Amino acid sequence: MAFITKEKLFSWDWFKAYGFIFIGTFIMAIAYVFFISPYKFAPGGVYGIAIVLHHLFDLPIGLMGLAMDIPLTILGFWILGPRFGVKTIAGMLLLSGWISGIEFIYGYDPFVADQPLLSALYGGVLIGIGLGLVFKSKATSGGSDIIAMMIAKYTHLSLGQLMIYVDSVIVLFSWIAFKDPMIPLISWVIIFITGKVVDVVIEGINYDKTLFIISNRSDEIRDKIINDLKRGGTFIQAKGMYNGDDKTIIYTTVNRRELMILQSFINKTDPDAFLTVINANEVLGDGFKSLKDKIES
Repeated sequence: MAFITKEKLFSWDWFKAYGFIFIGTFIMAIAYVFFISPYKFAPGGVYGIAIVLHHLFDLPIGLMGLAMDIPLTILGFWILGPRFGVKTIAGMLLLSGWISGIEFIYGYDPFVADQPLLSALYGGVLIGIGLGLVFKSKATSGGSDIIAMMIAKYTHLSLGQLMIYVDSVIVLFSWIAFKDPMIPLISWVIIFITGKVVDVVIEGINYDKTLFIISNRSDEIRDKIINDLKRGGTFIQAKGMYNGDDKTIIYTTVNRRELMILQSFINKTDPDAFLTVINANEVLGDGFKSLKDKIES
């Protein structure tokens, strides 16, 4: 039950969650019908299979996706328990409804004619935006995610690995069906772009850097960080591996501009200092975005 989140009916959180699902599934539907399906791309998921079936047997994409989602969701409830909740079911129904409506109104012609790669880029970005909004509502995308969860229950493989494997099988299915090596290649590109865009939607674009600094002038560096950059940090007491000397490691997080200032200062203060600079995927806490704002956004 821990996977299910409940918002008070008609509260702001309720409207926001279902608003994300409503808009997110609409954006995904546009991507599938306008950009993905016309060129027979199958970027994983049940709608990847639905696109293959559409081109082989002229079946509607929206209804085929729903026809696969319903038994998968029921099977997921039976094997995994009630992990998905009403929001995932709402998303599943909305996505199918949006796709079916766009199919009926627009048809199946490519929005960008004779430009498969450009169409794939548009499709990957739009699916990523839509899926990211669905995830922000604390729902799941269903489909192949559920298959991966069920396999993960009986294997030692991680869920992330299994999702890649499941989507890759669907991509290879499109290769077998259409006998065109460009289709699976571009489908994998779409999957990659989608994943990156989902991360941006959920976490935002972050230019912060995490630093580990080892220096004999750690107190002076500390003063620079606190008094000039107005940042915090932590001293970590350590022991050198080579000769066993006691060391002080400074752990801190700064933005890109502050990184350049700090590197210049350290170069003048202790040119022999050792620095490790890591891209901070997400920073929450004092001086950065608060955890509360993250959860409520």
